Amino acid sequence: MRDGGSTDGTLSEIASCEDSRIDFKSERDAGIYDAINRGIARSSGDVIGLMHSDDFFADDQVLARVAQALTDPEVDGVYGDLDYVSATDTSRIIRRWRSGSYTAAKLAKVWMPPHPTLYLRRAVFEEHGLYDTSFRIAADYDAMLRYLAKGRVRLAHIPKVMVKMRVGGENNRSLRKIVQKSREDYRAIRRNGVGGIGTLTMKNLSKIRQFL
Repeated sequence: MRDGGSTDGTLSEIASCEDSRIDFKSERDAGIYDAINRGIARSSGDVIGLMHSDDFFADDQVLARVAQALTDPEVDGVYGDLDYVSATDTSRIIRRWRSGSYTAAKLAKVWMPPHPTLYLRRAVFEEHGLYDTSFRIAADYDAMLRYLAKGRVRLAHIPKVMVKMRVGGENNRSLRKIVQKSREDYRAIRRNGVGGIGTLTMKNLSKIRQFL
């Protein structure tokens, strides 16, 4: 578990949940993806997944389903579905991200698994690298394209909502952030060879159906 040197009471909350299985470090970092990379480097498990501060599991069986899916040695990782929920009322769903099964052909049609639901074997990071910190907002999108388009990792879909994400994250806080996200998405699309400006346009438009 990593904390970016916060002063908002996070440390005392973690201290109250002291457990010998928790490896905790609080230190300043150079941004979200630098923090994630440090966390991965400190981890010791064979499977790695991320849980951000405002996200939470949809139910108490999520990790059991992940473990079961990864008993298949042909699978490099698993992912599921995600609900965006109100920050003030987590029972109210704002958007539904139903990812469906993965095929390589879907990448050019801007398909992506919900990043907070993605669990990958450590070998994927060792072979294809961590998150590129030159991306300030879209390093997760770049990494997933690298793993899927270039690395050809094999994913299994768990057709269940795995994570609830409170709305209001880093990507959507201002028009400036939205523009920056689009620029970084386009850079990721081009560098990983999955399309161009048309792909970016489809990616942005594809979010509309999640509200329906």
